[in-house]
Amino acid sequence: MNHPLLRATAAPAWPSYQGTAFFAGMSPRRRVAVYVDPSLGEPAMQNARDLLADADRVADGNDAIFGTPGAPVSVILFALGGKTDGTGGADHNACNYTEGGAIEVCVAFGNGQRVSALFEAELSECSMGGNLCGQSTGEALSRWCAAELGNNALADFATAPSWAQSGMPDFVNRTDGTDQNPVSTGCGMAFLSWLQHLGYPLQRIAPAMVTLGTGGTLAQLYATLSGKGAGTALPAFLAAVKGLGRVDSDDPFGSAVMAPRPRARKAAVARGGPAKARVVARKPARKGPHR
Repeated sequence: MNHPLLRATAAPAWPSYQGTAFFAGMSPRRRVAVYVDPSLGEPAMQNARDLLADADRVADGNDAIFGTPGAPVSVILFALGGKTDGTGGADHNACNYTEGGAIEVCVAFGNGQRVSALFEAELSECSMGGNLCGQSTGEALSRWCAAELGNNALADFATAPSWAQSGMPDFVNRTDGTDQNPVSTGCGMAFLSWLQHLGYPLQRIAPAMVTLGTGGTLAQLYATLSGKGAGTALPAFLAAVKGLGRVDSDDPFGSAVMAPRPRARKAAVARGGPAKARVVARKPARKGPHR
């Protein structure tokens, strides 16, 4: 079904989308080109209009978090994994603007903020410049960026409770080489909540994590920001968490925009790419190919 405000245009090669991509328009400052699956009709078109109106704000906010200017990107909105409520997540091919600038985002009918949050989850990874890709640390950072710029519209993807319920294993002194483990990602989410509670905003955390690179740990991040020994990070963090009594959101220290919300039912895992499967209803975006 064609929408009168849509016109066909040459679209980039998407990570997985195979249908007809209709061009919805460029954001006012031409930072983001938005495409949509026309078969989804008016609800998807409204998502596209909402993203067009919000995309420059998200891109500017992302630049501010990482302290570096991004590059223009393209976004296709469609029913990832057959979902129309955002739980299909989002994906792209790489954590940079060259190979990763063609972004796929699940539509979320009636919830434009959720689409913006999913978009930011992928855009933040483009700003990582190839660092942190496919790591638990990078996954936690991208989710936090999505929460901050997306008004916590993906609260039902929370993973910190999974980490707490698993006995709080140590992913502070070691980094998990996957972005698909909710336990290791959850540790990162809670740790970044704690760092912000200590007074270190995302605008300091993100550049420091990128500089530490793929092999960096949360303990090293703490040492970089605080000037204290990396060996003190885990004991101090666990003592602070245990003092809370419970972990029921990705921001247990209440340091930013997140607040506990009812957990959504986990959807099935949709198709994945050669490097990772997309996780739905767990992540503020995620993730498929990252080739």
